[in-house]
Formats: sequence, structure tokens, C-alpha cells
Amino acid sequence: MAFTHPEFLVSSDWLAEHLTDEDVRVFEATVFLRPGDGGGYRIESGRGEYEAGHIAGAGFLDLQGDFSDNDHRLRFMMPSAEAFAEAAGRHGISESSKLVLYDRSGSMWAARLWWMFRSMGCAGAVVLDGGWQRWTAEGRAVSTAPATYEPTTFNATADPARFADLDEVLAFMESDDGGGSCLINALGRDQHSGEDGSQRYGRAGHIPGATNVPAMELTDPETGCYRPAEELAALFEGAGADRTQRVITYCGGGIAASSDALVLSLLGYEDVAVYDASMSEYAADPSLPLVVE
Repeated sequence: MAFTHPEFLVSSDWLAEHLTDEDVRVFEATVFLRPGDGGGYRIESGRGEYEAGHIAGAGFLDLQGDFSDNDHRLRFMMPSAEAFAEAAGRHGISESSKLVLYDRSGSMWAARLWWMFRSMGCAGAVVLDGGWQRWTAEGRAVSTAPATYEPTTFNATADPARFADLDEVLAFMESDDGGGSCLINALGRDQHSGEDGSQRYGRAGHIPGATNVPAMELTDPETGCYRPAEELAALFEGAGADRTQRVITYCGGGIAASSDALVLSLLGYEDVAVYDASMSEYAADPSLPLVVE
């Protein structure tokens, strides 16, 4: 079995061959979530690791600093089209760029920015399969020199259907048949079940009716690459994903959910959305039910 849309990924071989192409823009997108002393997570930019050594020619995209709505009370929320376009253009990215994204954390952060750029009309956005892990394991070119991409104009064409909100999630819960949708949690299995008692997002458990495909299970831990198409298809089919329905993914704050959304897109699912606010919004409202198994 092959991916329906393999063009959403590029290999390290491809990138090594095209690294200096005029229209190629390579960016690292690493963020670290460190457990907070009082619960929740502390955001730590991956810029320090980037500056210590990155893929030669690559720039760095600060997801929280430049590509999130920092006026919102929740972290990592999608910014306005105008703010997004300004940040992209400032980094030398246009809507027609061949944008290659990678990170050091299982490709979830790269997938998040991929989902965002695709939602704003950058059809050439791709994720480097295996990311930093595979690139360095193969001994490929690494540098400490910053990127030299000239600022440009990004013409955003927003596709709001790529994101779901709380109203859509509530409609899913209230419908006997899910309202023609499937809701998939991309958090770990213990977090989904609530078995670990984790309250990183305020309360333990999952949204009623949701199934579970953990984003961390989508990649091969040895190589960092996404698992074979047939294995990934089995995971999502086992979770009830139906190609004729809308599939909504969620997690803690829309990051792991974007990795699930990327894989669903690779597999050919056409109506996929990320619940942007995810558990950061849902679990904060004590009136909304959660399931602990």
C-alpha cells in the first residue's frame, strides 16, 4: 500500500539534492514542552538547539512567537491571515515557495506548521520525513550559519474548514451518529483513558465519543520516519476514521493533532480538521463532560 499523497513528505535524499534550489525554503520548527512545577507545560523554544547546529541553509520558525495568536488566552492558536502572512513574508516564504519543515521531536511541530501553511494556501509546504533525527543519522550537512532568505510577500488564502471549534465538537457529541464526523484524540493512550490521572490540561480523560490514535505512534522511533502506509491506515481505520466523513483531530493544544491530520491527509482523507484549542479549552470548562476509562 502506498500513500495517496506522498508529495506531502520529502526524503532526506530529496532535500540533500535540492537544498540550494532557488525556490526551496528550509526551516526548523522545534519546540519543547517541559512539565511545569504546578502542572501544565512550560514552553521552551528550540532556537538554542538550532543555533548549536541545524540543517545547512535552514532558518528557524518560532511557532509561539511568530505564528500564534499571542493575544489569545490559549497557546499556539492560529493567528489571523494578515498576521500569518506578515510573519511568513518576513522569513522569506511566499505562498509559492517549496517550504520544507522539520523538527527534533517526532515531526509534530513540523506537522503543525505544515497544517497552518497549507491552510493559508502554501501548496508547496512539505515535511522532511525523519526530520533532524534521520538527517544527522545519515551524516548530512549541518551548519551553525543562519539562513539568508530575503523577505518577500506571502499572499494568504485562508481555508477555515481545516480547523474545528468547540461548537463543532459539541455538535459531534450531541448527535446520535456523530453528526457525520469522527473525533480522534492524538494524545497518548494513558492520557486518553485518564488512567495516568494526568491533569496537564486541568482534568483527566477524553472527550465523549472520541477514539485514540497517539501521534507518537505514527513514527518509527529508530528512524524518526512515518510508519508504512498500511500500518498507519490500520491505526486510523481501527479508530473509526471513515473516508466519507469529516475527521476532527484534537490533543492538548493542536500540535499532536496536526501530526494525525498530516497522516490522514497522506492516506487520502479529504475532509480533515484540527480542533485548534483542543483540551486546553475543553478541559478548562468544568461543565463539559470527560470520559475516564
